[in-house]
Amino acid sequence: MHGVWTPDQIRAAEQQLFTRTPEPVVMRRAAFAVAVHTARLLTEFTGGVSGRRVALLVGAGNNGGDALWAGAFLRRRGVGVTAVLLAPEKAHAAGLAALRRAGGRAVPAEGASADTSGIGAEAADAVERADVVVDGIVGLSARGPLRPTAAELVRRIAAPVVAVDLPSGVDPMTGAVDGPAVAADLTVTFAGRKPCHVLGEGAVHSGDVEVVDIGLDDDLPDPEFHLLRPAEVGAAWPVPGPDDDKYSQGVVGVAAGSATYPGAAVLASGAAVQATSGMVRYAGPAADVVRAHWPEVVATGAVSDAGRVQAWAVGPGIGLGASGREVLRHVLESGRPVCADADSITLFANDPTLWDARDPDAPLVLTPHAGEFARLAGRAPGPDRVSAVREVAARFNAVVLLKGNTTIIAAPDGRVLVNNAQHAWPATAGSGDVLTGLIGALLASGTNPWLACAYAAHTHALAADLAAHGTPEHPEQPGAPIGASTLLKKIPQAIRTLRKAALT
Repeated sequence: MHGVWTPDQIRAAEQQLFTRTPEPVVMRRAAFAVAVHTARLLTEFTGGVSGRRVALLVGAGNNGGDALWAGAFLRRRGVGVTAVLLAPEKAHAAGLAALRRAGGRAVPAEGASADTSGIGAEAADAVERADVVVDGIVGLSARGPLRPTAAELVRRIAAPVVAVDLPSGVDPMTGAVDGPAVAADLTVTFAGRKPCHVLGEGAVHSGDVEVVDIGLDDDLPDPEFHLLRPAEVGAAWPVPGPDDDKYSQGVVGVAAGSATYPGAAVLASGAAVQATSGMVRYAGPAADVVRAHWPEVVATGAVSDAGRVQAWAVGPGIGLGASGREVLRHVLESGRPVCADADSITLFANDPTLWDARDPDAPLVLTPHAGEFARLAGRAPGPDRVSAVREVAARFNAVVLLKGNTTIIAAPDGRVLVNNAQHAWPATAGSGDVLTGLIGALLASGTNPWLACAYAAHTHALAADLAAHGTPEHPEQPGAPIGASTLLKKIPQAIRTLRKAALT
């Protein structure tokens, strides 16, 4: 897994490192990495390094120092470097001196200008003519959007952007963007990913993230949360072995849909079929429709007639009336792991006595979207989604998966996994029903509930991306909106892709 550390954790580790290695040495390590990746971006976008132009947006503090030192390294490779100083009197003195010694120049951000923006003519020219811009405006201690001068400079950028540690204007802890902010093509960060690189809009604003070792690894504590790698999902996905049969791989029960609205039943059951090679039992009023779509599903009209299962997926389309409550109560009393979604979550919120039906020894997974989360928790998740989900998981002693472009999965003991899709293709009716079927099938296979949610979320997002872009032979073509049925059809291809990643 990739670890994600908070700014406070990183700062504490840096202080330990500085007891062994002088801070200026560490800064030059970081700056050299920024220079290397900036040169790579120059080559990618312009075909070379020497003779190209780089503008540095330099604020006060160490991030500005990193940018200035990076500019000095780039200048030695023949790059024309101009540092635009947002706070000239507070610019990092050693970094500025190094840039000037190398032949770079520095200009103030504000000054005489041909327009009313207040941006100096030299600063505007440097930014507008740059082949790459390096964002060293603020660091991990900053909060809130860019100030007007910085925002105006960023507005003028037409070139690719390399951010130092984080895109300026993005909240370091939550990834929230509440006003003007840098949108980077590449973020070079040090020691490990930070929350802003993977949460909310921050993940989009960060672009590609390169993690650079500057000597902190031995000083880092346990991460605040984790990201799964595709190869890990592929390696852990359950596939049949030579001694397996349909029962040994896990039998999942699906309680979803209604006679009037059978789509949820078809989608959740189909996802369970596509996810594993065991058996799927459907129980509910849409049995005939499910059989017509998925003849391999053993379908009955009621949960009491479903037979033995290893896990239940319940909730999509069961309704909020008495029959829905009885379906949820039955599966909770089964003593099996349960993935409760959609109407099940609203039923829990409307009738707290349903919690009493739960077998305390059976794992429970709750998969709300933001609105359902608010009903369940009594408040919206807010900008700090990780803390909100962690709190609710502990309160209900359940694994909680909060859906969204960035999916947050918290275990009752506080462990958190994050899956950032970096696209919104699953934002379509029925997509959540597919996810429910995937999680239910993985629970039935014996997969740890916390990991089952993460594996399913990752696979679900990949399937949506594959569906939106059509054939994998042309990944460069623009995507098109998809329906949940199209997403569902791409589940096997997504699993194959992840399993291939595990073998390479």
